[in-house]
Amino acid sequence: MESRKIYFVIVAGGSGSRFGSDLPKQYCLLDGRPVLCHTIERARKALPTAEIITVISESMREFWLELSAEYRCEPTKLVAGGASRWESVRNALASIDDDDPDAIVLIHDAARPLLDRVTAEAITAAVEPETSVVPVMPVSDSLRYINNEGVSIAVDRTKFRAVATPQAFRLADLKKAYRLPYDPSFTDDASVMAAAGMPETTLVEVTPALSKITSPGDIARLESLL
Repeated sequence: MESRKIYFVIVAGGSGSRFGSDLPKQYCLLDGRPVLCHTIERARKALPTAEIITVISESMREFWLELSAEYRCEPTKLVAGGASRWESVRNALASIDDDDPDAIVLIHDAARPLLDRVTAEAITAAVEPETSVVPVMPVSDSLRYINNEGVSIAVDRTKFRAVATPQAFRLADLKKAYRLPYDPSFTDDASVMAAAGMPETTLVEVTPALSKITSPGDIARLESLL
């Protein structure tokens, strides 16, 4: 793994409209520092040799530069985000000029700031040709399936997993997949790979520490984990 070039893409272009704050969640403070600072620094500690690329909304670029300077966040390569997460990832991939067939790229949500080294190394080590490596965690809530007639049916939650990031791929495979036109069924990068004819997926079990920040209460929850 150490001999393979690694690119770590942090997608931080979202508006955070569901978060209920004046600021997108990636810029809100977690334990006294912006969430995005934690995400970048955890990525560096987890994968010290990786090239980190941060995708930022162009309208927030100057704000982030000022914020990161104020909190002394590690500088990274910045790429302008797009109108959707899919477009943001595509822009990041376009910024990588690398023809190494063994290069690895990880795509990570900025709102998942607690990546650890053991998890990152397990995900990276699992990368194989034409395969998506997807971190997953057990589902704690009870689940019900609603059929076409609108009838709800209780299901066994132990048979389900919640999908997290970073998801990892061979760079050439993911670039090939992102040549497809956008489709609303693209819910994550693994779904783009599947649409491109590469459905093979390796699941890596992770802890709830990789849960995504979606509400202000999640900030307090992650602070307790810190």
